[in-house]
Amino acid sequence: MTIILLVVVPIMAAVVWWLLRQTMNVRPWTEQRPGDALPGDGVLSLPPVTIGLGVFLAVATSLFALLISAYNMRMEAADWTTLAVPKGLWVTTGVLVLSSIAMQWTRSAAIRGRIDRVRMGLIAGGVLAFGFLAGQLLVWQQLHASSHFVTSNPANAFFYLLTAVHGLHLLGGLWVWGKTTAKLFRGAAVGRVRLSVELCTVYWHYLLLVWLALFALLLSTPPRQNACTPDAVAICGSPR
Repeated sequence: MTIILLVVVPIMAAVVWWLLRQTMNVRPWTEQRPGDALPGDGVLSLPPVTIGLGVFLAVATSLFALLISAYNMRMEAADWTTLAVPKGLWVTTGVLVLSSIAMQWTRSAAIRGRIDRVRMGLIAGGVLAFGFLAGQLLVWQQLHASSHFVTSNPANAFFYLLTAVHGLHLLGGLWVWGKTTAKLFRGAAVGRVRLSVELCTVYWHYLLLVWLALFALLLSTPPRQNACTPDAVAICGSPR
């Protein structure tokens, strides 16, 4: 339970802080098109897409919290065999950090109206995100080749489940990223995509926080038995 709170509380606090910051700083005349404003709108109004993202992040946080809770409870069973963390996850984690940095750089460029830098930043952030997913699939392939199947033991199943759910969330973000990038290359002005860039950046930072929490959970799992066979030591490293 302590681990769950350590994961959920900071992430939820970040979501709430971001929503409050958006609420205090939003300017309807710059964030919305003229025809979108309704009578009586004030400086505390939020674009619906921003509210929608906040709700989605809250739901996603609850989902990951439940998965982490189930992981900790299942780990106490007698049939649990710890899976050593594959070395490739260190590389993919670094790639995701770089992707988040690229998106933050893109957001800063969008605020300054530098459309050329926005294009470059979006491409860099998206390519790195795809690189992260490709790296995760490569880790899966290596584990599968070393006979670490989903059905081998509960630890394997949770590893595949946690990485798959996180990957699916990132794919959803890449879909929005693709739409935003396509608008820019069709000639849209920075002001038309600025909100999308900002929301994508928030989502990238959120998924980075979630992944770091999941990665820390996998690293901190107490060793029960070494799940790596001699042939798999090159993939997983030595047992902790």
